[in-house]
Amino acid sequence: MQDLPAELLDYPFDPVHVATEPAHPRDAARLMVVDRARGTVEHAHVRDLGRWIGAGDAMVVNRSSVLRARLRMAGTEGLLLEPCADGCWRMMLRRAKRYSAGDRLPLVGPHGVAGDAVELVARDAEAWRVRLEAGPAGGSAAEVIERSGWTPLPPYVLKAREVRHEPGDDDADRREYECVYADAAARGSVAAPTAGLHFTEGLLASLDASGVRREEIVLHVGAGTFKPVDAGTLSAHPMHAERMSVPASTAALLAARPRLRIVAVGTTTVRALESLPDPAPAGGWSGETSILVAPGHRFRHVDAMMTNFHLPRSTLLALVGAFVGLERLKELYALAQREGYRFYSFGDAMLVV
Repeated sequence: MQDLPAELLDYPFDPVHVATEPAHPRDAARLMVVDRARGTVEHAHVRDLGRWIGAGDAMVVNRSSVLRARLRMAGTEGLLLEPCADGCWRMMLRRAKRYSAGDRLPLVGPHGVAGDAVELVARDAEAWRVRLEAGPAGGSAAEVIERSGWTPLPPYVLKAREVRHEPGDDDADRREYECVYADAAARGSVAAPTAGLHFTEGLLASLDASGVRREEIVLHVGAGTFKPVDAGTLSAHPMHAERMSVPASTAALLAARPRLRIVAVGTTTVRALESLPDPAPAGGWSGETSILVAPGHRFRHVDAMMTNFHLPRSTLLALVGAFVGLERLKELYALAQREGYRFYSFGDAMLVV
């Protein structure tokens, strides 16, 4: 059903429901529990997950860490996309036509100007290849990004904050727009795998103690995750590629089905698992995936899913619609708005079993 008209991915939405900060504590976020077999809906909180996930379940999470990928320069902004083999980076640049190869753009970081800069090397399709230059403090490109980069909050969060006259604090955003189990050594996402934002160390310990097996994948979320479906049909949408790896222990877990129920935390985890062949390679797998999971997809490695509430006309909505049923999902989104759920990256969650 990838030929479904793009307008079927629309749903009525009131922007009042856009969350601009996470719940405090994280696991106080609301949780809509959807039982597909029974056709029921329950309203709870993320801290109640142990009522539905326990012994005999395996929970798979994405441990990718968020890159400080948003760069600010005088008169423009950039978003780092991915590193290149020669040490450069691909970067989207606002007002790109104003600039030429060789231009050097000083960076303005969250705590002022540190003397770091971006040098434009060459155009690369819709992006620029750039070189990151350290200022007086010195350091590698990674250190420049960490020092002078900003948390890449989604545009709709920034817009909602602006409309509501809410101040931003990048130090707070760095803490809150990151999963507690993220691995700084796996820093590469330009957006957080947001279903995982709801977990606390206490909740994870509780699930571990109840017998839930926890495994990991890494999928570095790319900027394409925000690209709306502008084409007339979903099949005409140019699907983005994302770097991913699945370790041997997670691949071995998939061979244990159906003895274990696989609960994927987030659409990124679903994409990674469903990108694997069946049977999954015993030694794990790494590479890129450009899989488009849409209504009609036969899920091979995922039995249950925890996810946030997603944007209309998005491939994420199509993925969850494939799992729940697209019309049913739109009914659930309408219910969520009536019940006052908070939407999108910092919003509430849905568990589909």
